Amino acid sequence: MELTKEQKVLESIVKKAWSDPVFKDNLIKGPVETIENFLGHPIHLPEGKTIAFVDQSSSSTIFINIPAEPNMEDVELNEEQLDIISGGTADHTPPIIVSASNYTPGIFG
Repeated sequence: MELTKEQKVLESIVKKAWSDPVFKDNLIKGPVETIENFLGHPIHLPEGKTIAFVDQSSSSTIFINIPAEPNMEDVELNEEQLDIISGGTADHTPPIIVSASNYTPGIFG
């Protein structure tokens, strides 16, 4: 599978952060400026968006990302999801699938 241009850029940023602790620290403290210096040109974030890098490289820490809550007004449901809702369940919240980095199964009981 061929990587997109964005995926290639992100891969090169991560590899640089792995090999250069100063770059990684700068990336966390000032991501836009650090990326622009790395690339040699400005980046274009969508209006109202920011970018953040979080160091998840410690193998002694389990990292769990808290995703944005879905906007249920803007969701299109597939047939299976429509069947579940038409079954009359009171809870209309979709299942939340969260994965953890550095996770060992069984720690939550």
